Amino acid sequence: MNSQKTIIFMGTTEFAIPSLKKIIENNYNVLTVVTSNDKPAGRGLKLKESPIKQFAKKNGLKILQPNNLKDQNFINLIRSFKPDLIVVVAFRMLPEILWEIPKYGTINVHASLLPEYRGAAPINWAIINGESQTGVSTFFINNKIDTGDIIDQSLIEINTNENAADIHDRLMELGGNILIKSLEKIFSNKQVVIKKQIVNKPLNKAPKLDKLNSKINWHESSEKIYNKIRGLSPYPGAKSVLDNYDKKINVIIYKSSFSNNKHNHPNGSIIIEKDRFKVATFDGYINPILIKFEGKKTLDIKSLINGFNFHKRCKMI
Repeated sequence: MNSQKTIIFMGTTEFAIPSLKKIIENNYNVLTVVTSNDKPAGRGLKLKESPIKQFAKKNGLKILQPNNLKDQNFINLIRSFKPDLIVVVAFRMLPEILWEIPKYGTINVHASLLPEYRGAAPINWAIINGESQTGVSTFFINNKIDTGDIIDQSLIEINTNENAADIHDRLMELGGNILIKSLEKIFSNKQVVIKKQIVNKPLNKAPKLDKLNSKINWHESSEKIYNKIRGLSPYPGAKSVLDNYDKKINVIIYKSSFSNNKHNHPNGSIIIEKDRFKVATFDGYINPILIKFEGKKTLDIKSLINGFNFHKRCKMI
């Protein structure tokens, strides 16, 4: 019976919730849920619980929030549970002393078709790079990030109008389903058929998003900029700076369309046309649809144009 198989679940973000939910629904014995510490958030800097902690509390599960995963007291506590398996979804890198504890090992649910897009932001980078497909992988954790033996993989198509939030929501549900499939394999009496991650070509990587790699380069193609905007939406958003001749304003573009047209405008030039504007690239234009100026709320382009005085020589830089 599944209730005889014991699991320690480790996760933090919303992405991990369907996986934990599926584990509960399939009657596995969740010994404890390990998640991040509560963090200050909002204007009042009140402590905010992680989505996984909130879900675990609603389901009456034991919760652990260690400051240090290498702390000996924490390691000893995990050992005392004698788990059959540790399941990790959207958490952080585990030390070997931790992931080697369970009888059946430690597995991870990762939002890419490994070995492609190893790293912290696989969904974002798959869209930024214009991929037409992505998926989820389950694999056994080892001492290198996202390199362990693959148990299962499942693929989805990426539509050209989907952003990171759309793919996130599809993959987090798929992740829960493929996790249960993998658990059934691991806990069966049959030997689990695993696949080594064979790398025979340069891989696309998925590094953590930051201010530098979230900035729009207006010298790139219209399609590439469009993919970057949707790959960074809704978080952290594709960033640029509006040079309004006498003032520079930080902006975030959350939604756009694009076109390929020959023109003579310098890259980054803004062309105002009634209730919309477009930004020149080397092979066409980006047409922002949702945009946010620093310190202001997110607006559609028509509302922005009606409420902001654009200089005739303004541009994006």
